[in-house]
Amino acid sequence: MADLSAISENVVSGHADKVQDLVKKALDEGIDALTILNDGLVKGMDVIGEKFKNYEVYLPGLIVSARAMKAGLAILKPVLSKSDTKSSIKIAIGTVQGDTHDIGKNIVSAMLEGAGFQVKDLGFDVSPEKFVSEIKEGGAQVVGMSALVTTNMLSMKDTIEAIIESGVRDKVKVIIGGAPVTQEYADRIGADGYAEDAVGAVELVRNLFKKEN
Repeated sequence: MADLSAISENVVSGHADKVQDLVKKALDEGIDALTILNDGLVKGMDVIGEKFKNYEVYLPGLIVSARAMKAGLAILKPVLSKSDTKSSIKIAIGTVQGDTHDIGKNIVSAMLEGAGFQVKDLGFDVSPEKFVSEIKEGGAQVVGMSALVTTNMLSMKDTIEAIIESGVRDKVKVIIGGAPVTQEYADRIGADGYAEDAVGAVELVRNLFKKEN
C-alpha cells in the first residue's frame, strides 16, 4: 500500500521525482486522487509552511518544496478534473502593475492550486484592467494581488478602484499579500483579506467562503 506520509515527507524535502513516483504508485493502487492531494501533497506543504513561519527553513527551501508539490500535482490534475473533485472557486492571481517579482506569488499560486482551487496565474506586472477582465470574462470569484516593492502597493488600491468602477466589486473577494503589505493596508484600501504567506492565503480563501455558507 502506498504511504501518503512518504509523499508528504518528500514534498518537505523537495524531492520532486520521488513525489511523482509515489503519487503514481498511490493512484495505481486505487487511492482516491483527492485523498492523495490532501493527505499527501497539501499536508507536506502545510509542514513546510509551518517550518517557514517558524524560521526553521528559508525561502529557497520553500521554493524547492513548492516545486515538488507541483510535480505531484501535475500527475493528479487529469484525475482530479475527471473526478470533478476540484473546488468550484475560481481565483485569478498576479503580481500588480509595475512589479516584476513573482517567486512569492508563484508559491501562493501553487499552494492554492494544491488546495484544490481553480487558479489562473496572470503572472507579473498585471494591470487593473486585466484583473477586471478576469472577473467579468473569466468568472474569477477571488482576485489575489501581490507586491514586493512598497511603491507598487498603490497598484493594489488602483485595481480595487477599477473593480468598483466596473461594477463587479460585489462579485469578487480581493486578497492581498507581499513583503511590504500589512493587514492595516488591506483594511485601508478596502481589500477583503490579507495573508502573510502561502499557508495563510489558503486559510484566508477557505474562511472567506466559509462565512457565506
